Amino acid sequence: MTIFQTAAAPRPLLGILYMIAVASIFPVMNSITKLLSDTYPPEQLIWARTASHLAFALLLFGPGIGLRIFRSVRLKVQIGRSLIQFASNGSFIIALKFLPLAEATTLSFAAPFIVALMAVPILGEQLSRARLAAVAVGFVGVLVVIRPGGAVFHWASLLVLFSTICYAVYQILTRFVAGHDRPETSVVYSSLAGALVMSCVVPFHWVTPHSLLDAVMLAAIGVFGGLAHYCIARALFHAATNVVAPFHYWQLIGSAALGFLLFGDLPDVYTWLGAALIVGCGLFIGWRERGATEGRRPEPAVSPKD
Repeated sequence: MTIFQTAAAPRPLLGILYMIAVASIFPVMNSITKLLSDTYPPEQLIWARTASHLAFALLLFGPGIGLRIFRSVRLKVQIGRSLIQFASNGSFIIALKFLPLAEATTLSFAAPFIVALMAVPILGEQLSRARLAAVAVGFVGVLVVIRPGGAVFHWASLLVLFSTICYAVYQILTRFVAGHDRPETSVVYSSLAGALVMSCVVPFHWVTPHSLLDAVMLAAIGVFGGLAHYCIARALFHAATNVVAPFHYWQLIGSAALGFLLFGDLPDVYTWLGAALIVGCGLFIGWRERGATEGRRPEPAVSPKD
């Protein structure tokens, strides 16, 4: 989700703490999803992710704004954003059933590269040689992780890349509506389409939770997602993007640790090498974007995908 930041960075330590919370929440959320994927169909997991996220957002923002939270100047774009985010979340949840947490998380970090490329024709932004080189090296990192044609290649890696492309389009559309709709409206619409569509679909695939713990875990998927996005917003409110972004990538360590503890998946050297290339280039692009917007009206910051 794209988050709106302030021009100043008055409390960077607090912003860092919020981003550390984000990096701790996302691996837990994805681990719960992966654990449940052996028992419950993806349709039910996607519904739980979107519906509980929507409920969390409405409970958080609804009392202060009311029905005005659904009012949009760019309604068609908001609906498009919501559908694309639905596709992104759905494909990522399906992929988690087959891929190690660390690998899926690493591939999702390619979002800033795709945004950098798409922003040229869609938003008219300039792509310098340095940023283009960073994008190229970042995609080399992606190839190192998935190793197409190799014995370790898994088709679910393509689902994560599709999810990441959808998320990049979502980021671009969020930039477009940023100057027209309030952030709370964008937050609600981001999960609205998925919640509505899957509420119609899930009755045909419903599996009654086997225990109270399972029911709580299903609800927790979206609540954790909504809470993490809220923490991103607070982090970027208190600190500049290039200050907090490195701590967002810390979730890769959490994903690797939980993947090993819960599923016995230990990333190999190629995954770590690809991750180093992707994270390094993502940080460079973030730093270049921050420098390019100094002295201008603040724009939405692009954060890596969750």
